[in-house]
Amino acid sequence: MLTSKVKDAKIIIFTPPMVPGFSISGGFELKLEDKTGGDIKQFEQNSRQFLGALNQRPEIQYAMTSFNSNFPQYQVDVNPARCKQSGITVSSVLSALQGYVGGFYASDFNRFGKQYRVMVQAEPNFRGNPQDMDNIFVMTSNGEMAPITEFITLKRVFGPENITRFNLYTSIAVNGAPNFGYSSGDAIKAVKEVAAQTLPIGYGYEFSGLTREETYSGAQSIMIFILSVIFVFFLLAAQYESFVLPFSIIFSLPIGISGAYIFAKIMGVENNIYLQISLIMLIGLLAKNAILIVEFALQRRHRGMSIVQAAIEGATARLRPILMTSFAFIFGLIPLVIGGGVGAKGNRSIGVGSVGGMFIGTMIGILVIPTMFVIFQTIQEKIKKPESPEVSGLDDMEE
Repeated sequence: MLTSKVKDAKIIIFTPPMVPGFSISGGFELKLEDKTGGDIKQFEQNSRQFLGALNQRPEIQYAMTSFNSNFPQYQVDVNPARCKQSGITVSSVLSALQGYVGGFYASDFNRFGKQYRVMVQAEPNFRGNPQDMDNIFVMTSNGEMAPITEFITLKRVFGPENITRFNLYTSIAVNGAPNFGYSSGDAIKAVKEVAAQTLPIGYGYEFSGLTREETYSGAQSIMIFILSVIFVFFLLAAQYESFVLPFSIIFSLPIGISGAYIFAKIMGVENNIYLQISLIMLIGLLAKNAILIVEFALQRRHRGMSIVQAAIEGATARLRPILMTSFAFIFGLIPLVIGGGVGAKGNRSIGVGSVGGMFIGTMIGILVIPTMFVIFQTIQEKIKKPESPEVSGLDDMEE
């Protein structure tokens, strides 16, 4: 609303990237590629068609490019015959133009303990219009200075301000953002579908910036999650000297993981890298609660209690410590959930995922974990007969 009165400019408001250093804005970023090496005007026309179709998708809030092939320019044509007649080379003419108009790096010098660069370039008021070219001179073979306009002609043309390459192909940068209620994964899927429908043969695209990292790390996140669970399983198998009993802990973890996704859905949080980090953290936190219950239940089973009674006693003994530590963790993350400012999106993703997973995993887990213990301890004892109950018993750890 504040910028609607500005008629002479196209104003787009965007958020900064979630990870500083990747692109200039949040959302997605990609490069359209002309693999045919064709005309730049045709490339721009195809890119406009692609952006028009992409902006029609409900997953896309906006998609735009700053590329413009109608930027006003002057084309410099050098007369080689005239240069040869005067005894100068074409490169010397172009070097003079570069030095006076474009500027170039000459050398360095040290002063006050710092290193400074020497740049050669004419003052702005001496290179602001075509008439200033009459004041630029080059030396001929007989030692005379001739104006550079004797060897060049200027032609008013329109073209792109600069042309970039990506993967060695002429490219056009495209930036965009997912619409509200859609994740970056939904936007990436929409880009792939629109590209397959609108881009002609010989044209392609590649994601760049944070979007490129996201597409590459999608399968990695699943692999890291699986490896984390396997790592926890083998640690528990070594602790309990059993490959069966650790499943009573592993099978309780999906409850907390589902709780993280439920809270993320309710709070409108995307399934981004920050939420995935909170899931990895939840594996350890939820496993810790399950280990406490299973350990105390196993001790009571060794004393001669029935499996069901041991599970009930173990859950009862560790109920208060588990609730205290879990809710202390939850309340400590509330500032991340309700906080604002720079980086609030990433902080909120971690906070919502951790709070939701911990809350659901704790409240339901204290009921499910004893049940899992009963099931897998029964299976364990059918595989391997339990040792005789200890006569003297063990002192309770909570005493």
